[in-house]
Amino acid sequence: MHDSVALTRPVALGELRGLVGAELGIVFSSAASPGTAPPGEGGGSEGSPESTRVAALVTLAQQGDAEAFGQIYDAYVNAVYRYLYYRLGSHSQAEDLTSETFLRALRRIDSFSWQGKDIGAWFVTIARNLVADHVKSSRFRLEVTTADMLDADRADDGIEDEVLSRLQNAVLLDAVRQLKPEQQECIVLRFLQGLSVAETAAVLQRSEGAVKQLQLRAVRALAKLLPEQAA
Repeated sequence: MHDSVALTRPVALGELRGLVGAELGIVFSSAASPGTAPPGEGGGSEGSPESTRVAALVTLAQQGDAEAFGQIYDAYVNAVYRYLYYRLGSHSQAEDLTSETFLRALRRIDSFSWQGKDIGAWFVTIARNLVADHVKSSRFRLEVTTADMLDADRADDGIEDEVLSRLQNAVLLDAVRQLKPEQQECIVLRFLQGLSVAETAAVLQRSEGAVKQLQLRAVRALAKLLPEQAA
């Protein structure tokens, strides 16, 4: 796996900045991160052509079609690797557990029940369980360096907006590291990984309402942690 995968930009960091800014009553720089996942990383919204294509591939894979599973792998490997890298902060460990995630998924593909939701949440659940076996489950660590994450978060606007945005993001990510473990994981899944509320609920094995409340508490905690000069 190429190291550049680890530098895939946090898919919704700009959205997180906007929510925290609303809590603080401030407006962050306009040079924000995109709010959607990069092409080829995920199944798309329910009912979309991409979601329909992935659903068909899942059916074929469950019938023993190795090529179909290979296409699913290609669509989701970057997202799974990025999640594991955020969790572990290690390229080699993320690569190893990414491989193990898809090996387990291949062995268990028959057990996957398609309910119109992105299969990516299932892959992340497998990856999360592997991480729990690798580190103490009571600790959630966001050890990827700020520099790594921000290197892939460059704006296309003027240099002043880019510098301001990167500084704001660095402060925000530092604050994320200070959150409670469950709040950190919610933020990573929702805004760095780009999962929906429903997908995050599936991974965390909580209700959607509980995830929304957890997200709200995390955003409010971030607002308290951010210094005034972050505005």
